[in-house]
Amino acid sequence: YSLLFERFLNPERVSMPDIDSDFCYERRQEVIDYVVDKYGVDNVSQIITFGTMAPRACIRDVGRAMNYSYAEVDKIAKMIPTMLGITIDKALEINPELKAAYNTDERVKELIDVSKDLEGLPRHSSTHAAGVVIASKPFVEYDPLQKNDESIVAQFDMTTLEELGLLKMDFLGLRT
Repeated sequence: YSLLFERFLNPERVSMPDIDSDFCYERRQEVIDYVVDKYGVDNVSQIITFGTMAPRACIRDVGRAMNYSYAEVDKIAKMIPTMLGITIDKALEINPELKAAYNTDERVKELIDVSKDLEGLPRHSSTHAAGVVIASKPFVEYDPLQKNDESIVAQFDMTTLEELGLLKMDFLGLRT
């Protein structure tokens, strides 16, 4: 196919290569099952991923925990712009109405201060949509695992797994 091998194993590359393979979404699990059969159930794992606390959701969660009224919290949350990469600190800089509420209302200040401490922290976990890791020895020597009826999931995120020298593959289930 005239592919450049150097794209995957370039000596300048610091991290492990990014290997993506596309499969029909209906048969993706068959591919994972094959890899498990080939390399062993103890040496193959899917990967955890974490959803983090985004600014608006964080304010809403903190407001609920602090027993503030929905209307009060919703008003503050809607003052956070929906732009990509926004943080609560950036919102305070660019929205004068939010900044004024923060400076004049103790409840708003407390809500925002607690929210800023929690912003960006993991809110929930799930299984990475495509990531599968293959190890040369049993996974329990590298990483804690979560096992359920359907799969085994590594409890370190993909960045940490790559730092440990493990090979991450993306088995993408496509509908087209």
